Amino acid sequence: MTATTMTPPPATSRGRLRRMRETTPLTYFALILTVLTSIFPLWWMFVIATRTSSAASQWPPALLPGGRLLENIDRLFANTTANFTTGLINSLVASTTVSVSVVFFCSLAGFALAKLRFSGRTFFTVAVVVTMAVPVQVGIIPLLILMDWLGWRGQLQAVIVPFMVSGFGVFMMRQYVLQTIPDELMEAARIDGCSTFRIYWSIVLPALRPAMVVLGLLTFMQVWNEFIWAIAVLTPDNPTVQFSINQLNESAYSRDFALMFTGATFATLPLLIIFFVLGRQLVGRIMEGAIKA
Repeated sequence: MTATTMTPPPATSRGRLRRMRETTPLTYFALILTVLTSIFPLWWMFVIATRTSSAASQWPPALLPGGRLLENIDRLFANTTANFTTGLINSLVASTTVSVSVVFFCSLAGFALAKLRFSGRTFFTVAVVVTMAVPVQVGIIPLLILMDWLGWRGQLQAVIVPFMVSGFGVFMMRQYVLQTIPDELMEAARIDGCSTFRIYWSIVLPALRPAMVVLGLLTFMQVWNEFIWAIAVLTPDNPTVQFSINQLNESAYSRDFALMFTGATFATLPLLIIFFVLGRQLVGRIMEGAIKA
């Protein structure tokens, strides 16, 4: 038998690949510009939160923090119109509850659509994909009618229950289960006497951890930043944090930009903390899932 030999790529191809991997000054310039463009709005928001409202219209814009941050924080939490403390607590409860619910139910539904054989599986899969194409704003009026019928207007469950499952989460989990869970592993578990839920809990759920981390963080940020639905269904007495920030803007004569930016800074802090604490784990989970796939 004659051994087959691999023909090495031409020198020109190797040189082209090497040049593609090399960094140039233009690459660093583009990266630095992207970072500055992304960070500057957050930094300027914090700067205005440490100054008076007149700094928002100052030219050239103020780039260094002032000395009024503590005073603005006192005014923020003393503002009875915004109920900012209640808004922070409600957003934390709603975001955490919805994140846990979405991860659990979407992983369960994704497992069922990917691995279980039942009548109508294709129909339900297509229906999930179709829901992703419908804008959320289209369903606001029917949801408002439903909230009125249930008597949930102005209550926290109105911003929790409608979002406990997401079409994107179900589709994401289904695709991940298809790529990571072999049918042979499930068949072996069934031979050993495992029930369907036991297979999900002991085999599928541990394998889904990378996708669960990503979906949970994305869901938390989405619910934390939700504004339109909160404005539609809640009241100023029981707001979320985005609703509270909007209440800071309710003035017939002037806008206190320093107070608004202080509230926005506090509303951004939890997301930044989550990113810095779990950012490396998030990237690691994504790469782990990519390698397994």
